[in-house]
Amino acid sequence: MATSDLKSLLPDVLPENRREFLVSKLAVGFALAVHPIAAQTITTDTKGLLAGEVQIPMADGKIVPAYRARPNGSGRFATVLVVQEIFGVHEHIKDLCRRLAKSGYMAVATEMFARQGDVSKIENVQEIIDKVVSKVPDSQVMSDLDSTVAWAAKNSGSSDRLAITGFCWGGRIVWLYAAHNPKLVAGAAWYGRLEGDKNAMTPRNPIDYAAVLKAPVIGFYGGKDTGIPLESIERMRGALKVVDDFSEINVYPDAQHGFNADYRPSYKQDDAQDAWKKMLAWFKRAGV
Repeated sequence: MATSDLKSLLPDVLPENRREFLVSKLAVGFALAVHPIAAQTITTDTKGLLAGEVQIPMADGKIVPAYRARPNGSGRFATVLVVQEIFGVHEHIKDLCRRLAKSGYMAVATEMFARQGDVSKIENVQEIIDKVVSKVPDSQVMSDLDSTVAWAAKNSGSSDRLAITGFCWGGRIVWLYAAHNPKLVAGAAWYGRLEGDKNAMTPRNPIDYAAVLKAPVIGFYGGKDTGIPLESIERMRGALKVVDDFSEINVYPDAQHGFNADYRPSYKQDDAQDAWKKMLAWFKRAGV
């Protein structure tokens, strides 16, 4: 049987427009790789909120799932882009959106790995990195965030009062987006890598953008983070001081990587709560 005949018999198995688009719905619950879930996990209710999954059209024609939470009611809400860890937009990221919504924001977390694969079903962290995360180009992420901003502006959000926050993998993205979008008002980067190997997918590091940030960024890092050395943080601080009097980096000496991830053993409640308050104050001071 000819290949063309086989395709006609199996039109729904792997359509041409789905070969590079593997996630059409968000994960339910927590990613498999983060189980077991810690007892102190925070769950924020949806009382007074409009919260749930939405579908966002991207510049390349793809439709990508996202989680959106905002206060009930009409009007335009200051918008915060929430960028995921390597575990995708699972329950923790959704909860962070609800926490921001409780503070009056419209928070949107777009599934940045939608074209590359469903990380929520992979149990091994290294496999997540090798099979999915390493194949996500920075250029795609910047474009998808731009499309998310455009969608938000049409759906009760504001493109003028715009902030971004991200965690781990997403923390790195915050620095990049602060150099990318001139309309961004403020950013908050949580333990995102500042230096590292470069390749076709990730051609530049956050430290390379220190001189061209278009919005002030506050960074939150752990002094006991084995993946982000203090030397790297100090180099970033030095690069920022040369050109930027507005951005700053906070280091919590006893915190590990992922100290805001309340569903994991790395969670450090006092530092996480302090950093969250600082982030909200940073956004407010910037006019978000």
